[in-house]
Amino acid sequence: MYRITLECDGVPVMVGEEAARDITEEFRAHYHHEKNVVCSWDGQTLRLVSENDYDSEGLNLTDEFSDTIAAYIEPFDGGIRLVSIVTIP
Repeated sequence: MYRITLECDGVPVMVGEEAARDITEEFRAHYHHEKNVVCSWDGQTLRLVSENDYDSEGLNLTDEFSDTIAAYIEPFDGGIRLVSIVTIP
């Protein structure tokens, strides 16, 4: 199992908190292969943490995060970066 952490900058401050809630709900409702999903907002950075058993490089989660950002944040001109991938038992 992998715990993957992604971060996204460039999110407009006025939508960050709501986007974090919406993205968490979207993942929990529609991305059942992702477990223990939490999206949070610290006032500058949107952070997504998720666990799965197949995405050892975080590429799929990055793609899914990008899709949800595009759906919930308009306009968006930021980027997503991989923070960490931790193997968990």
